[in-house]
Amino acid sequence: MSLLRTVLVVVLCGWLGLPAQAAVDIQHWTTSQGARVYFVASDALPILDLQVDFAAGSAFDPAGKSSLASLTRRLLDTGAGDLDENAIADRLADIGAQLGGGVGEDRASVSLRTLSGDEERTAAVALFNTILQRPTFPEAVLVREKSREVADLQESLTQPGVIASRRFTESIYGSHPYGAVATQASISAISRDDVVRFHRNHYTVGRASIAIIGDVSRAEAERIAESIAAGLPQGDDGADTIPPVPLPDAARVRVPHPSAQAHVLIGMPGITREDPDYYPLVIGNYVLGGGGFVSRLMKEVREQRGFAYSVYSYFSPQKEAGPFQIGLQTKGSQVGAALEVVDHTLREFIEKGPTEEELAAARDYTINGFGLRLDSNRKMLGYVSMIGFYELPLDWLEQYPKKVAALTVAEVQDAFRRRVLPAHMVSIVVGGDGDTAHAAGQPAASQ
Repeated sequence: MSLLRTVLVVVLCGWLGLPAQAAVDIQHWTTSQGARVYFVASDALPILDLQVDFAAGSAFDPAGKSSLASLTRRLLDTGAGDLDENAIADRLADIGAQLGGGVGEDRASVSLRTLSGDEERTAAVALFNTILQRPTFPEAVLVREKSREVADLQESLTQPGVIASRRFTESIYGSHPYGAVATQASISAISRDDVVRFHRNHYTVGRASIAIIGDVSRAEAERIAESIAAGLPQGDDGADTIPPVPLPDAARVRVPHPSAQAHVLIGMPGITREDPDYYPLVIGNYVLGGGGFVSRLMKEVREQRGFAYSVYSYFSPQKEAGPFQIGLQTKGSQVGAALEVVDHTLREFIEKGPTEEELAAARDYTINGFGLRLDSNRKMLGYVSMIGFYELPLDWLEQYPKKVAALTVAEVQDAFRRRVLPAHMVSIVVGGDGDTAHAAGQPAASQ
């Protein structure tokens, strides 16, 4: 067990019993190079967590080269400075630090967790900076990772759930950058020069947001942030931005697949991170399909009719309108009936909204569980980095439960009527042909 993990196990046992803080004091400043910094001091554990987010998500992939953002992020710790990927892994293990992160549509993130003692912290941050600032993107590793990604893609495209997700994304976003999906051709087209250029143009100081959580002082946090920003490319500070999302026309797409279960996705572009309807839509959705067994969709689709084991809905806010999605799996022979029930339930909710009792339960669940969202440095890092990247108000965490508590049925009803529009709703059905053929007593036919 690493030193970091040992400290976490020993200290966390006592720390988890402490009450969550009522408010999070997020300190904000800008480095001398222009990177935004968001810092929360927390001495509950001798741990430092930091994350750097860049406007370098998949929405910035060039045409015909989808997956470039993903490959660039994946290759960062496969070679940097004078270290190869094995040397980087060994050094992380020796320090007892953990590297993480990932890529979404809007942003690419790189995170670090380390002990906060001077020796461990200094070594970990120095390695972190080398990875961010001086990646080498070895050609041989790029070739290997491209081959691996193509193989993973080919395998995933045999799965009806993956096919449904891709078709849903393409259908609701069309030619918008959010609608691009990786293909074998787009992956194969990516060169090392593309990766180097993407890093130089997108992993820049002006596109960076730095979140720091943990057992360090404000002065130490400032030094860490300056060291991160100092070596980043300068770039052009985000000349390429993500355009607004147009609404699609309503459509129903059926994709044949020999599975017995049909994978059904229904939805449209939904809300942004700064959307004025964020609270009524997100909390209202708890009643519609986000509340598990207490949601309308679960009661109507599963409990009343047994069409699906599970059915859900959610909003996924992004820089521009992220998806509103309803999903379920059902027998191929039941697809038509299940879609009718979902459509009726959704339309009724749009028209009438939740009951007072349903909304009260949604408010109580959200507010009472809010402290659990902030009961660890890692969870807090996720929220602070989100607040920083999307430049939300510094008191967003404090205001969240207050705004939820103030919601009314009329506000939820109004938001759903204006924003969830059947005229722009797309339905994707993949598979179920095996069950349909069985029910008909003949082989499934392509549609």
